Amino acid sequence: MKKEVQLPIIVEKDEDGFYVGECPVFSGCYTQGKNIDETLKNIKEAIDLCLEEKENQQALKNFHPQELGFHILTYA
Repeated sequence: MKKEVQLPIIVEKDEDGFYVGECPVFSGCYTQGKNIDETLKNIKEAIDLCLEEKENQQALKNFHPQELGFHILTYA
């Protein structure tokens, strides 16, 4: 049985109206969808593909955050 891991996912709506999702734990792990639900489904598939690479398997093994947060900074 696989160990359950919580991974951070960043989802942002682009200028064309698509949602872009990224998992910053893995290099090049991103996808898009027409809505948030589709994007989250697609990012799970992208993570599966990323985990076929040894580099990303090691990144997952070494991922042990104590705390995760998301903040928006307005910069002018």
